[in-house]
Amino acid sequence: MKNFKIGKYGKLRLRYLKEHKKAEYTILLMDNKLQKHLMEIDKIANERFELLMKQYASKENITEELKSKDQLKWVGLMNNIKHSVEEIILKELIYV
Repeated sequence: MKNFKIGKYGKLRLRYLKEHKKAEYTILLMDNKLQKHLMEIDKIANERFELLMKQYASKENITEELKSKDQLKWVGLMNNIKHSVEEIILKELIYV
């Protein structure tokens, strides 16, 4: 567990705790639960990100066929979905 490097969402959660939830941060740190908490948040957020990206792409009919026919359109649509999914993850998991 000591060698685990937290990813993007774990780092965002850590910064949020330090800046806005000082008591919660201190309790997690003192109880030696901070690293486990950050690892769990990071793992859950990444799994949720992948799931939501697939669901939104399917719902919007963004396919590999579109990617091969009109790559710029595909990239634009995928970026829109990515921004929406990231917003959901930040609201549900990081900034709570």
